[in-house]
Amino acid sequence: MAKDWWKESAKDIPIVKTDIPGPESKRMHASTTRYFHGLSSQVKLFPVCFSEGHGIMLKDVDGNKFLDFSSGIYVTSLGHCHPKISEAVAHWAKRLMNAHDFTTPVKEKLCEKLAEVLPGKLNAMQFYSDGTSAVEAAIRAARAITGKHEFISCFRDFHGKSQAAVSCAQMLRGDVFSYGPTRAPGFYMVPRPNPYHPHFKKPDGSIDTDGYISFFKEFITESTVGNVAAFVLEPIQGWGGSIVPPDDFFPKLRKLCDDMGILLYADEILTGMGRTGEWMAMNHWDVVPDIVTFGKSFGNGFPVTAMVVSEENAEALDKISASSSYGGNPMACAAALASIEVIEEEDILENVRTVGAFIKKRMEEIKENHPIVGDIKAKGFLLGMELVKDKQSKEPFAEAGKLVYQKAFRKGLAWIPAGHILRMSPPLIMD
Repeated sequence: MAKDWWKESAKDIPIVKTDIPGPESKRMHASTTRYFHGLSSQVKLFPVCFSEGHGIMLKDVDGNKFLDFSSGIYVTSLGHCHPKISEAVAHWAKRLMNAHDFTTPVKEKLCEKLAEVLPGKLNAMQFYSDGTSAVEAAIRAARAITGKHEFISCFRDFHGKSQAAVSCAQMLRGDVFSYGPTRAPGFYMVPRPNPYHPHFKKPDGSIDTDGYISFFKEFITESTVGNVAAFVLEPIQGWGGSIVPPDDFFPKLRKLCDDMGILLYADEILTGMGRTGEWMAMNHWDVVPDIVTFGKSFGNGFPVTAMVVSEENAEALDKISASSSYGGNPMACAAALASIEVIEEEDILENVRTVGAFIKKRMEEIKENHPIVGDIKAKGFLLGMELVKDKQSKEPFAEAGKLVYQKAFRKGLAWIPAGHILRMSPPLIMD
């Protein structure tokens, strides 16, 4: 497979032929939303109807072509319709679509390959069809491993939309009221290190990670009943705005968890599989979690996710009825296996590191030249730009976030809004 298979379709993009959204997009959206409800904020802000995608290009029903800076939503990381991945899914779609949790040849290969690329003894796994299911399974596994029932998670993290998963996250978000009426018992939240908005500071005003660790220890002692199974968090926040923690945070958190007999659970659904230039974002800090979940780009758009625990805790997966109806079906395993092979064969991790450094440098220049850009966040191809009304006060400029998002879309750039933080997640194949 040629490494630059996508470049022909990327020629000359963006191509804008009509007002965006165009007339056919408007018609189709109006027709669909007579029946289809509960749309995301990005669709509400810009109701474009897409008809096809190839590589880094998205095309709408009016013939406009967009540069994709969202990868779906961190999903099609290896480009839309990567030939190897599409062919792998099609092979099994014509051969065997589902066999519940029985072993299949492609599942055997995926298990071996995933264990090969993960660090330490992270090699006991189960597959699912969506991220929330993997997170729920990981929470059940943590309880089975430890015999404990409480969980600590972080402000503005996001882990899914069912009871335990959403109890690990902010439950009131703007005008969204569906996450209440209360957090599930035994779930607690603490602030996480945000270098641009630190809760705990050193005398010179810089972020104090020791302050966070001390607070976590005190909080666990004073606010829980001493039955904490796991500390759950995204290595780098996604929905919260691509927030990258200081480099010393995770090694210190790993030690705290070990000292207090708590599992460290890294939810890598958004950050894993090359997005930051490593198989796992946690690899940047040489920290191996006890539990990890993968999703989004794991199957490059095909619905497949994974929950993995360390080898010594494998038997816990037998205690929690870990299997699911669709998890690990042959098509899903084929998509995930092909995605991992593409990352290896096309040297994707090195591309992300190299091009990511280039993009970060350009973002720094934009920050210097524009008074509303307060901060930039960048780790590989996981990017964010924080818009503020004033660089001294750092007051969020949400109105600007919406305006820039919409104006960029009209010029042919598809990306992800997050209030006053512009989130960007280009396909990892982009040069």
